Amino acid sequence: MPRNHDIKKVLVIGSGPIVIGQAAEFDYAGTQACRSLKEEGVEVCLVNSNPATIMTDKQIADQVYIEPLTADVLKEIIIKEKPDSILPTLGGQAGLNLGMELAESGFLEEHNVKLIGTTAETIFKAEDRQAFKDTMEKIGEPCAASQVVNTVEDGIKFTNTIGYPVVLRPAFTLGGSGGGIAHNEQELIDILSNGLRLSRVGEVLVERCIAGWKEVEYEVMRDANGNCITVCNMENIDPVGVHTGDSIVVAPSQTLGDKEYQMLRSSALNIIDELKITGGCNVQYALNPDSFEYCVIEVNPRVSRSSALASKATGYPIAKVTAKIALGYTLDEIKNAITQKTYASFEPMLDYCVVKIPRLPFDKFLTAKRTLSTQMKATGEVMSICDNFEGALMKAIRSLEQHVDSLMSYDFSGLSDEELDAQLHVIDDRRIWVIAEALRRGVSYDHIYEITKIDRWFIDKLAIITEMEQRLKTEKLTVELLKEAKRIEFPDNVIAELTGKTEEEIKQMRYANGIVAAYKMVDTCAAEFAAATPYYYSVYGDEGTENEAIATPDKKKILVLGSGPIRIGQGIEFDFCSVHCTWAFAKEGYETIIINNNPETVSTDFDIADKLYFEPLTPEDVENIVNIEKPDGAVVQFGGQTAIKLTEALTKMGVKILGTSAENVDAAEDRELFDEILEKCQIPRPKGHTVFTAEEAKKAANELGYPVLVRPSYVLGGQGMRIAVSDEDVEEYIGVINQIAQEHPILVDKYLMGKEIEVDAVCDGEDILIPGIMEHIERAGIHSGDSISVYPARTISEKAKETIAEYTRRLARALHVVGMINIQFIVLGDDVYVIEVNPRSSRTVPYISKVTGIPIVPLATKVILGYKLKDMGYEPGLQPEAKHIAIKMPVFSFEKIRGADISLGPEMKSTGECLGIAETFNEALYKAFLGAGIRLPKYKNMIMTVRPEEQEDAVPIAKRFEALGYRIYATRGTANTLKEHGVKVIRTNKLEQPAPNLMDLILGHKIDVVIDIPSQGVEHQKDGFVIRRNAIETGVNVLTSLDTAEALVTSLENTDANKLSLIDIATIARR
Repeated sequence: MPRNHDIKKVLVIGSGPIVIGQAAEFDYAGTQACRSLKEEGVEVCLVNSNPATIMTDKQIADQVYIEPLTADVLKEIIIKEKPDSILPTLGGQAGLNLGMELAESGFLEEHNVKLIGTTAETIFKAEDRQAFKDTMEKIGEPCAASQVVNTVEDGIKFTNTIGYPVVLRPAFTLGGSGGGIAHNEQELIDILSNGLRLSRVGEVLVERCIAGWKEVEYEVMRDANGNCITVCNMENIDPVGVHTGDSIVVAPSQTLGDKEYQMLRSSALNIIDELKITGGCNVQYALNPDSFEYCVIEVNPRVSRSSALASKATGYPIAKVTAKIALGYTLDEIKNAITQKTYASFEPMLDYCVVKIPRLPFDKFLTAKRTLSTQMKATGEVMSICDNFEGALMKAIRSLEQHVDSLMSYDFSGLSDEELDAQLHVIDDRRIWVIAEALRRGVSYDHIYEITKIDRWFIDKLAIITEMEQRLKTEKLTVELLKEAKRIEFPDNVIAELTGKTEEEIKQMRYANGIVAAYKMVDTCAAEFAAATPYYYSVYGDEGTENEAIATPDKKKILVLGSGPIRIGQGIEFDFCSVHCTWAFAKEGYETIIINNNPETVSTDFDIADKLYFEPLTPEDVENIVNIEKPDGAVVQFGGQTAIKLTEALTKMGVKILGTSAENVDAAEDRELFDEILEKCQIPRPKGHTVFTAEEAKKAANELGYPVLVRPSYVLGGQGMRIAVSDEDVEEYIGVINQIAQEHPILVDKYLMGKEIEVDAVCDGEDILIPGIMEHIERAGIHSGDSISVYPARTISEKAKETIAEYTRRLARALHVVGMINIQFIVLGDDVYVIEVNPRSSRTVPYISKVTGIPIVPLATKVILGYKLKDMGYEPGLQPEAKHIAIKMPVFSFEKIRGADISLGPEMKSTGECLGIAETFNEALYKAFLGAGIRLPKYKNMIMTVRPEEQEDAVPIAKRFEALGYRIYATRGTANTLKEHGVKVIRTNKLEQPAPNLMDLILGHKIDVVIDIPSQGVEHQKDGFVIRRNAIETGVNVLTSLDTAEALVTSLENTDANKLSLIDIATIARR
């Protein structure tokens, strides 16, 4: 069935801001699909509220709307743009739910818009828990005993018939939101009431718990003619009970017998045939390890996290093929983009092993519970490829950038045997390290298996790694032993540590004996056909191992270092920069080489760079590639802190760093050098000192006068930053900072309460170009990534703007910046202070380039190559302000991480962001809140607890909420202040006081907003912490800054929700 020519204009729904459970894999899939549709001559109109991703870039689609993802906004866009089709399967759960809503309401039919990719009926059968069960029963596929319930009482009644433990899964949610495993009635009531609230249709599935079975996934494709293939099957090392997004996953499966593999494969094809799925689909199974019994856990009728992994693992571009199928093509008409010879109907075969490890955010949330369950907690993931499982695991571990490089990194040797046994029962992110310690003590495989239910095959592989540690410690390092250690990917520094030699000695011994990395190509068909797209992984073999990476000495080539796994503080924005920079170099005729290890992003797509190396970003791994490729230069300023950290190592290897030099990057980070530069430029900064011990820190703090800001130098995302108001605070915070390995000094600064302003600029060595000035709504002290940011800046004077532009110019020149620079200022009246300078691209680059229409990254790339801004047709200096207003709103994933403190401060906690853009400030603000999922008013009840020093400021805000019809509850101090100023308040008790107290109000599910302004310092945190956690877990919006509260009330006062204007980003060119 060739292409359906009725499809001329498609509306693609994106997945919105990045939250835990719905991350960059949908942007990767969406970007690939949009490019695939455009290749076919289809007009593509895109809606996605996320400004940080390359998907919302004007090169990807014909019209780009960065608008809130709500049914009303989509209706407006459909009326304005008149698409003939809508494709909802690329936007994760958000996209599917919206597509369903529009289809069910009859709106699509009225406007003659077809749902393509998958029919509404198919989505319903796969997503609605009861319909799915009925369908599975009809075709004889087993599911676990279960029932859909709408009330807590029904849940208890059903559970009593099948017995505890049970798994709870809310319908139509993503990343296991609101789900969990209940072992007794109290847990059942807690999880169930939360799950019913989160489900779009108020349904939760209660089912028999099959924790401990193997979890296996199949990624399958089907076209409208009924041709089906399996792209890849994957196995979770962790048994059922841990969400796949938080499990270590290996592809292809390692422990299934041929009979089991074929049984599940035919089941998966049987299921997608019955559901009539067209495009990519993911089926998850639980397999009883002791028999051939299995059950279907769930089917996702859309591109998912696993399909991104499967695409990168096999080189089969699932999203691209899905888009072509949506246009009516069949699998045997679509060419395989990697080999250019075979067709998409050819099943990929793997002659290597792929391991994925999740990147969990516990380094940011020290108070959070580390345990893993059916609700996802990971923010990102890394993937590695090798020709043996042990090697792939070792590579993935060092890709995580969590100060881990082997199975010895978390030390459990201090535990007694009983404590270690107890630790094996704990399911958390350090479990394989605990198993490794048990193996070193000679605990039997059977005993470990009985407790963990991790297959003995995997336990044996971990044992091979621990035996190698032992051999390196005790035996003489022969060439044979070194070869074997490198075959299973022990890094040189670990071998050196175990053998008592230096890393340099190990490296020389390798070179002398020809033990070097060889590169193999990912070719989708186990080397049966030649691949046309170079996509490589490294192995250490013997002399006969052929190196498939072909050196190309005749070309000028550039190494672009990626930014590794997505984590809080370093997200998808840096991937946006890496991709743009790669495209810009290619335009200038350079061969581009990307090194990265994140399977979820666009930079690791097979056709972005000329060559892609899927490797850890460590000095040793990068050096192996440099030895073969011998690049003319490397770019580090676009890959966040990950790439910056490799600068020194690259310079030692003799690779030229393009753009700002390493010395100047250091000068911006090094306190004393930077102070000298500021003095030379005559730029003020908050007073501060550099210290090494708690004693020095207290002395410095008393000289400056409290409050002070305490932070480690060299960090990204404000990690370890705290505001201290007393000597006790300083002591505690320095203790926390020193837990994170600290070779660098600690900075203590005077803390100023001013407006925080941020600027990104491009400098060519002489002139600078500033696209615009961004102003934070929250006052200084909240990390810039967590603040609501407004462009153009509204409340600072013209004089301050001129000063900012002038200071930016002076600093860029003094630091000899070539390329990007990001500066943060504090403005008090007309005075401007500098807080921080980063001579690299920053988190705000994608947002500011989209709303000003100035292509910052391509400009910076050309500047790095020696072009001048003036020659490229730009007038240097601060660019004229746009006529519209754009507001970036942070989005948090707190409800996913139990026990994390959510109050905002100088350490970054948001996982993503969305954008509100409009002609007026109030509408832009309303759209930004809407995009972040804050849909008010509902019940018009709110709670306020404000620290004494800010109570006066809270009065006008309370009056405005009151005028909107809100009932205000407050604790004693706040209530008294508000009453004195004539605000009607209902006083309520604090936590430790008898009911009805704050907690009862929050758990009563009738509160819209909690405004909780915590006191600074250590002692005061307990109470507020409990309030904030419980509010988040019951779905109440919590604001921990009065500035945010003021912004929210402004947006509620002014917007008529029915008349939203739309702005197409693709039309914002230079005015």
